[in-house]
Amino acid sequence: MLRLTTVGRRTGQQRSVILGYFEDGANLVSLAMNGWGSPSRPGGSICRRTRTRPVDLVDGPRQVRGHAATGDERSRLWARWRAIDKNLDGYAARRSSETAVVVLAPRPGASEALRARLGG
Repeated sequence: MLRLTTVGRRTGQQRSVILGYFEDGANLVSLAMNGWGSPSRPGGSICRRTRTRPVDLVDGPRQVRGHAATGDERSRLWARWRAIDKNLDGYAARRSSETAVVVLAPRPGASEALRARLGG
């Protein structure tokens, strides 16, 4: 699990959300669902809030930039999520819009420690 803390655009208040994820190379991959089957669309919101943000992981914080996966990237990452949760397609079918697959990539200039840990 990772913790993403953002600051409200209107309120200025900090809010944290806990997200499931898996690692895809140097990237962290999560799903933008506001609960299974919820009709709201948090994908764009998560991507906007992670333009340049730290996320907290068990091994410490990472600076990331978020984007919604599209095309072949989305298909590949969705298949990995389906391997984790066999019911994923059923949950997604309850929603009126496509579920965003959010890629949290290391921010350019991220720590040397992260690159060394990943063998880069």
